Amino acid sequence: MNALERKLRTYTRLFDDDVKLISSTVRELRTVPPGTDLIREGESPEDLQVVMSGFAFRYKGTLEGKRQIFAYLLPGDFGDLNVALLDMMDHSIGTVSPCEVALIPRKAVLELLQRPAVAHALWMCSLVDAATLRQWLLNNGRHDAEQRLAHLFCEIHTRLDAVGFAEEGGFDLPVPQSVLADSLAMSLVHVNRSLRAMRQHGLVEFRRRRVTIPDIYRLKEFAEFDPSYLHLMSALSATPRDLQRATDDGTLGEAVPERLPTYVRAAQK
Repeated sequence: MNALERKLRTYTRLFDDDVKLISSTVRELRTVPPGTDLIREGESPEDLQVVMSGFAFRYKGTLEGKRQIFAYLLPGDFGDLNVALLDMMDHSIGTVSPCEVALIPRKAVLELLQRPAVAHALWMCSLVDAATLRQWLLNNGRHDAEQRLAHLFCEIHTRLDAVGFAEEGGFDLPVPQSVLADSLAMSLVHVNRSLRAMRQHGLVEFRRRRVTIPDIYRLKEFAEFDPSYLHLMSALSATPRDLQRATDDGTLGEAVPERLPTYVRAAQK
């Protein structure tokens, strides 16, 4: 199962014909080094790009050379689903780690849209992108520095876990602190100080591009993280309190899909 199929399965159930079409669509892959723009603001994209492995991000820059990152693209994420409608890009997409990127022609995108289940999942991708942007605006505008970091780590862990790229105690994050600073509207010094404070409080440790989370429930509570804006199916969008309630009344098994995220598996133990 490739990353794109895993991503779409987080929003709907796919039929065999859907899977075959998705597999036939993801053919041309290219390897892109870190620090590369996949597409720049003002360019007119010819194909739809999908990140199959690695980390990329959306960003805009100022005339003074400052940069604001406002979304991460993880395995299975699209560069821009509106590629067939836009005359030009209104933002740039760059890589932060080595990435494998699939190129999907516009014609193939239209074929995918002919499949109801796939079209539903693609629409959900666009809606979740917008919902995530709103959540980032709230997180960066109304949370303190440590909560911003905690919320970002919770989001990335949840998203990676949904497509099989996270473990119960953490995940790989090939993102330098300077990129975190540009994501959270913070200075590099402030990011470093906040990470040190979070480590001292036993919330999270970020070392050698690896995020270690001793207690995911505690981190979610600290960050005020509610994953409902990600709109993942069933238990993937449940909060720790929802899962505990379902565990207590014996309905957890009825509420979860076949593939359980790590924090659901932890609740079952």
